[in-house]
Amino acid sequence: RRFLTSKEEFHAFLRAGSEPGSQVGDEGKEEKKEEDEEKKEEQEEQVSSCQSEPPAKRVRAEDLGQDEENQEGAGADEKELPERKRARGQNKSRPCMKPNHYEQSRLCPSVTQGCPGKCFYGPRCRFLHDVGEYLAGKPSDLGQRCVLFDTFGRCPYGVTCRFACAHLGDGHQNIVNAALAQQWEGKLLVRNNLSKDLQHQLRKRKFVFQKAEEYLRGLKPRGGDGKGGKAMGEQEVSNCAAPQEGLGDGDSHECPVLWEQGEDPKAEALQSPSSRGDGVAPSVPTVGPLTDEDVTKLRPCEKKKLEIQGKLYLAPLTTCGNLPFRRICKRFGADVTCGEMAVCTNLLQGQSSEWALLKRHHTEDIFGVQLEGAFPDTMTKCAELLNRTIEVDFVDINVGCPIDLVYKKGGGCALMTRSNKFEQIVRGMNSVLDVPLTVKIRTGVQEKINVAHKIIPKIREWGASMVTLHGRSREQRYTRSADWEYIAECAKIASPMPLFGNGDILSYEDANRAMEMGVSGIMIARQVFVGALIKPWLFTEIKEQRHWDISSGERFDILKDFTNYGLEHWGSDTQGVEKTRTLTAVPSHPRYIPVGLLEHLPQRINERPPYYLGRDYLETLMASQNVDDWIRISELLLGPVPPSFTFLPKHKANSYR
Repeated sequence: RRFLTSKEEFHAFLRAGSEPGSQVGDEGKEEKKEEDEEKKEEQEEQVSSCQSEPPAKRVRAEDLGQDEENQEGAGADEKELPERKRARGQNKSRPCMKPNHYEQSRLCPSVTQGCPGKCFYGPRCRFLHDVGEYLAGKPSDLGQRCVLFDTFGRCPYGVTCRFACAHLGDGHQNIVNAALAQQWEGKLLVRNNLSKDLQHQLRKRKFVFQKAEEYLRGLKPRGGDGKGGKAMGEQEVSNCAAPQEGLGDGDSHECPVLWEQGEDPKAEALQSPSSRGDGVAPSVPTVGPLTDEDVTKLRPCEKKKLEIQGKLYLAPLTTCGNLPFRRICKRFGADVTCGEMAVCTNLLQGQSSEWALLKRHHTEDIFGVQLEGAFPDTMTKCAELLNRTIEVDFVDINVGCPIDLVYKKGGGCALMTRSNKFEQIVRGMNSVLDVPLTVKIRTGVQEKINVAHKIIPKIREWGASMVTLHGRSREQRYTRSADWEYIAECAKIASPMPLFGNGDILSYEDANRAMEMGVSGIMIARQVFVGALIKPWLFTEIKEQRHWDISSGERFDILKDFTNYGLEHWGSDTQGVEKTRTLTAVPSHPRYIPVGLLEHLPQRINERPPYYLGRDYLETLMASQNVDDWIRISELLLGPVPPSFTFLPKHKANSYR
């Protein structure tokens, strides 16, 4: 209790951080901190004066009291309604995080790469080619050391690097440490990159999906009655019986595939191997020598097995489970990692931003990717595409995403109510993949109606190698506790297929209780991401069976490592620095409570602490609920923010002020 404090004392302690002797105080930043104090005071005035609980809880308590005591006229109710309304959805009007000067004075990549005379666009290029003019408008460097130069002996961003003073010589020439660079020569650190040739094929619809087309042609006899296969946003092609232009095969006029809105059935049909004149062999065997691929099919027993029972599985975390974050978790003991959820239609279109989610670091020895989609044609084709172009150990289907954007299109949790389409997707992907196929589901869509126990036996029959069950429904999202008793029932039903449990594991004691339920393993998701790298050492705690009372300095060192990994991954230029900054300044830092301050162990995932003072200034700063303090932490790692920088979370949250 000696650590408990009031809101005023908490922020007063942080304002005093510039005094001599503080761990992170900087005498040169006193003026900036005074401005920050004024912003904080304005922000605090908007919050209730109750000192014992965070703002989110206070608002709810007041609203309940108002509802019981007074029911006044309609005019008064209308005024109170905006305060009681839950904050949901995205902040669609939030400003772009890139500084305004970035696009205005960008240096041409040909100059950065050291070949200014070979610009493809010549005089039509809209970027700068004069290094002196670029440097005149470039912001000052953020530090004296460049992590890329120190690690690899060469920084590919040259003069555009925000730490360029570490590796620029006379005439703004990029210095190379030849001895260090030679050690990394020929080593592939990150795999699963999108090549320009493959991107061109996808954009021009020239990639041939031979196995997927064979499977999709056989869908009509099984599911042609259309029962149970319709969902919101789905359309059937009305002229399926009419032959498509350019198709010379008599069997090609049948079109059992259901197309998504916005897709062109004619253009998709032209991808059929039989309609192309580029020398690709037709799918029907012909007279002559045959390869094993033509006459045999990989049997389930011959597929690579996914043997991860008992291992710690880092869940695919959208936006947050990026490659630098997975490297941190891997270092602390994660056994299995999975990329962020990728939308299959975006992958089929060759979008670079979506393909970036599939990248795999060389330290990830067991790695999978997660796909989201609502239709068998796109999901099967995407599975075949990835099977032929990237290196993964398994592919996961997302049937647990609760957000409206995905659900209303028939994907995510909606697949649990569309059994025909769900079956076609699982069977189709399994038929074209050489690696195991896994599925991640929730208990159901509605809160008190569990359906997972009915679906799991079907998933096993359809050919999936493993199921992961999150112990909450779609309506629950992430509220209340996960239902581990129900997970235990489903684990018995799933046998002999492995079932991993997911939900509310924040300590090794929680992990032990989960394994006693009979699951094959545990998936750890929000627990390691309770505020951007707050507890990635949970994997270490589970393996060593102990509570780690980690110091604020050690936590800050983890943030430093994440920052360095982010600069390696996204780049050390302005764009890469600001991308890394957005993932270090996040609104969930206060969610973790240091072990040494707890009244009882372990901490629960949905517990919210009152205001408290940490054991040092940095620990208190990390416990702050003020957005300016989150930005201050990012400035300790990446230098001052740009003048136009504003922070607003991607999604609206009741806890954000």
